[in-house]
Amino acid sequence: MVNFDSRAFTIKGLSEDWRLAIAYNAALQCATAALAASGYRASREAHHFRIVQSLGHTLVVENHLASKLDAFRTKRNASDCERAGAISAAEADEMVSLARSLRERVGTGLRQNHPNLASK
Repeated sequence: MVNFDSRAFTIKGLSEDWRLAIAYNAALQCATAALAASGYRASREAHHFRIVQSLGHTLVVENHLASKLDAFRTKRNASDCERAGAISAAEADEMVSLARSLRERVGTGLRQNHPNLASK
Protein backbone atom coordinates (compact mmCIF):
# COMPACT_ATOMS: atom_id res chain seq x y z
CA MET A 1 0.00 0.00 0.00
CA VAL A 2 1.08 3.56 -0.57
CA ASN A 3 3.16 4.91 2.32
CA PHE A 4 1.35 8.11 3.15
CA ASP A 5 3.63 10.43 5.11
CA SER A 6 1.57 13.50 5.89
CA ARG A 7 4.69 15.48 6.82
CA ALA A 8 5.18 16.10 3.09
CA PHE A 9 2.14 18.40 3.17
CA THR A 10 3.47 20.60 5.98
CA ILE A 11 7.02 21.34 4.82
CA LYS A 12 7.72 25.00 5.48
CA GLY A 13 7.91 27.02 2.28
CA LEU A 14 6.20 24.38 0.12
CA SER A 15 3.95 26.14 -2.38
CA GLU A 16 0.26 25.33 -2.67
CA ASP A 17 0.94 24.11 -6.22
CA TRP A 18 3.40 21.53 -4.88
CA ARG A 19 1.15 20.51 -1.98
CA LEU A 20 -1.66 19.84 -4.45
CA ALA A 21 0.69 17.98 -6.82
CA ILE A 22 2.10 15.77 -4.04
CA ALA A 23 -1.39 14.94 -2.73
CA TYR A 24 -2.68 14.30 -6.26
CA ASN A 25 0.22 11.92 -6.95
CA ALA A 26 -0.48 10.08 -3.69
CA ALA A 27 -4.16 9.73 -4.66
CA LEU A 28 -3.18 8.56 -8.14
CA GLN A 29 -0.94 5.86 -6.64
CA CYS A 30 -3.83 4.69 -4.44
CA ALA A 31 -6.14 4.50 -7.45
CA THR A 32 -3.42 2.65 -9.39
CA ALA A 33 -3.10 0.13 -6.54
CA ALA A 34 -6.87 -0.47 -6.59
CA LEU A 35 -6.79 -0.97 -10.35
CA ALA A 36 -3.84 -3.38 -10.16
CA ALA A 37 -5.47 -5.35 -7.34
CA SER A 38 -8.46 -5.83 -9.64
CA GLY A 39 -6.17 -7.30 -12.28
CA TYR A 40 -5.92 -4.32 -14.62
CA ARG A 41 -3.60 -1.53 -15.61
CA ALA A 42 -4.26 1.67 -17.48
CA SER A 43 -3.15 2.13 -21.05
CA ARG A 44 -0.45 4.70 -21.74
CA GLU A 45 -2.86 6.94 -23.61
CA ALA A 46 -4.67 9.24 -21.17
CA HIS A 47 -3.10 7.24 -18.33
CA HIS A 48 -4.12 9.46 -15.39
CA PHE A 49 -7.61 10.04 -16.75
CA ARG A 50 -8.23 6.30 -17.11
CA ILE A 51 -6.95 5.53 -13.63
CA VAL A 52 -9.19 8.18 -12.08
CA GLN A 53 -12.20 6.97 -14.06
CA SER A 54 -11.56 3.37 -12.94
CA LEU A 55 -12.30 4.25 -9.31
CA GLY A 56 -16.00 3.64 -9.77
CA HIS A 57 -15.23 0.08 -10.81
CA THR A 58 -12.32 -0.83 -8.54
CA LEU A 59 -13.73 0.72 -5.36
CA VAL A 60 -17.20 1.61 -4.30
CA VAL A 61 -16.79 5.38 -4.50
CA GLU A 62 -19.28 8.09 -5.16
CA ASN A 63 -19.19 9.65 -8.61
CA HIS A 64 -18.40 13.04 -7.10
CA LEU A 65 -15.14 11.68 -5.62
CA ALA A 66 -13.82 10.60 -9.03
CA SER A 67 -15.10 13.84 -10.56
CA LYS A 68 -13.35 15.90 -7.90
CA LEU A 69 -10.09 13.99 -8.39
CA ASP A 70 -10.40 14.50 -12.13
CA ALA A 71 -10.90 18.24 -11.60
CA PHE A 72 -7.74 18.32 -9.48
CA ARG A 73 -5.94 16.42 -12.25
CA THR A 74 -6.84 19.24 -14.62
CA LYS A 75 -5.78 21.92 -12.11
CA ARG A 76 -2.49 20.13 -11.46
CA ASN A 77 -1.76 19.95 -15.17
CA ALA A 78 -2.52 23.64 -15.59
CA SER A 79 -0.32 24.66 -12.65
CA ASP A 80 2.51 22.47 -13.95
CA CYS A 81 2.36 23.72 -17.52
CA GLU A 82 0.63 27.08 -17.68
CA ARG A 83 0.06 29.04 -14.48
CA ALA A 84 2.29 28.60 -11.46
CA GLY A 85 0.71 29.98 -8.31
CA ALA A 86 -2.86 29.36 -9.42
CA ILE A 87 -3.66 26.89 -6.60
CA SER A 88 -5.21 28.25 -3.41
CA ALA A 89 -4.50 26.95 0.09
CA ALA A 90 -8.11 25.72 0.29
CA GLU A 91 -7.70 23.72 -2.93
CA ALA A 92 -4.45 22.18 -1.72
CA ASP A 93 -6.06 21.32 1.63
CA GLU A 94 -9.02 19.73 -0.15
CA MET A 95 -6.72 17.61 -2.33
CA VAL A 96 -4.76 16.47 0.76
CA SER A 97 -8.04 15.47 2.41
CA LEU A 98 -9.16 13.66 -0.73
CA ALA A 99 -5.87 11.76 -0.93
CA ARG A 100 -6.14 10.69 2.71
CA SER A 101 -9.73 9.56 2.22
CA LEU A 102 -8.85 7.62 -0.92
CA ARG A 103 -5.93 5.90 0.80
CA GLU A 104 -8.23 4.80 3.61
CA ARG A 105 -10.83 3.49 1.15
CA VAL A 106 -8.23 1.61 -0.88
CA GLY A 107 -6.77 0.09 2.29
CA THR A 108 -10.23 -1.01 3.42
CA GLY A 109 -11.06 -2.38 -0.03
CA LEU A 110 -7.82 -4.35 -0.19
CA ARG A 111 -8.33 -5.81 3.29
CA GLN A 112 -11.90 -6.85 2.41
CA ASN A 113 -11.48 -8.02 -1.19
CA HIS A 114 -7.80 -8.86 -1.57
CA PRO A 115 -6.45 -9.71 1.91
CA ASN A 116 -3.38 -11.33 0.41
CA LEU A 117 -2.39 -7.92 -1.04
CA ALA A 118 -3.23 -5.75 1.97
CA SER A 119 -0.59 -4.62 4.44
CA LYS A 120 -1.20 -5.32 8.07
